[in-house]
Amino acid sequence: MFEHLQKKLNKAFHILKGNSRITETNIAETMKEIRRALIDADVNYKIAKTFVQRVKEKSIGKKVLTYLNPRQLIIKLVYDELVSLMGEKNREINISNNPSIILICGLQGSGKTSFSSKLAYFLCRKKNKNPLLVAADIYRPAAIDQLKIIADKVHLPVFFLKGNKNVIEIIEKSLIYASEKKYNVVIIDTAGRLAIDKKMMNEIQKIYQYSNPDETLFVVDSMTGQDAINTAQIFSHTLNFDGIVMTKLDGDSRGGAAITMSSVIGKPIKFISNGEKIEDIEIFYPERIANRILGMGDIVSLVEKVQEQLNEEETKKIYKKISKNRFNFDDLLEQIQQVKKIGSMKNLMSMIPGMDRFFEHKNEKKDSFKEIESIILSMTPYERNHPKMLDDVRRKKRISKGSGISLREIDLFLKKFYSISKMMKTINANSGSQIIKNFLSKMINKENRI
Repeated sequence: MFEHLQKKLNKAFHILKGNSRITETNIAETMKEIRRALIDADVNYKIAKTFVQRVKEKSIGKKVLTYLNPRQLIIKLVYDELVSLMGEKNREINISNNPSIILICGLQGSGKTSFSSKLAYFLCRKKNKNPLLVAADIYRPAAIDQLKIIADKVHLPVFFLKGNKNVIEIIEKSLIYASEKKYNVVIIDTAGRLAIDKKMMNEIQKIYQYSNPDETLFVVDSMTGQDAINTAQIFSHTLNFDGIVMTKLDGDSRGGAAITMSSVIGKPIKFISNGEKIEDIEIFYPERIANRILGMGDIVSLVEKVQEQLNEEETKKIYKKISKNRFNFDDLLEQIQQVKKIGSMKNLMSMIPGMDRFFEHKNEKKDSFKEIESIILSMTPYERNHPKMLDDVRRKKRISKGSGISLREIDLFLKKFYSISKMMKTINANSGSQIIKNFLSKMINKENRI
């Protein structure tokens, strides 16, 4: 997410490295690179121009700046402007009523159906709500099936009327059903179009008027760049939606739409979707996103994800096995599976300060978890339960051939496994998930990686 923009901005900040103070000359060159970086990231030219002008005015206008590190100061000013441009602070969705009605709208292919499921899962897991998904897309043949397939995997209820082409009747009956079954949030997934047209707007207005939603969210595909902003702008003139959802931020998008959408439309971005898994949904925090763009990570979001996914009780059981020297490769594999639920390695790395730059300099593209899994899955069940069996060179050669990992890397992996298992015995059992977090971080340590 935002890797392209981050690289360009780092290049701009590098100009000030080693300078003791800000001058008209070095600030002009830096601002030129920042403007170029923003435009290259698909930020509107006028917005980019205003952005750098504001940063320049603030950097030149204060005498105290001569006593500060110029590079750090400019990064701080750029950070402040980014946060301001993205809406200052996050805006919560309105789910105070019982039931609360959330209307999801947008163009076809923007990711409305996937997001509807993700939102239901999010509200269920994080807000302790009991949501009902409503399949109100009466045009796309597979719309109901798609929603049901996604929802069924995580046991979320879906209301639909197969073959019914009256969208108002579907919504009417879904609200009655929600009341009877005590669902306290109703999420209505509506039909999209290939473009904004009169028929679409008339229908969504009728749905809006009838359902009287507490929250209306407009879903846009971030990969469409400035077109996403233009579409949202036109749509907002007809329907007064409450917030924006940016999807597909894990794709090859340059990020300009996410940065400028809120200021151009005058509506807050409330959620972002950055992956295909149902957990891949985040509340949009401008200050956290600004940190990621500038390569300063997002430790708060990372900690939240870890706390959600790692099972404290299971981790304590693992500690007991470690303390009795019974921790094996199956246990390690299970813990890796838990960590992978948090999200993709690419997304996790963007949350750790400086990690993206580390990967860039080291040309690191491999997934360490994947390599560890390949090694373990190439072992026999007996070998996984008896780690010491891997002292046998013949066994290691067989595993190397099966996993495609070199013998040297397997030796490094085993060395780490044994030494860290030994070290973990000294950790207090009450440390809980910290035990496994430490263990896995050591296993993928990039200074001595497998």
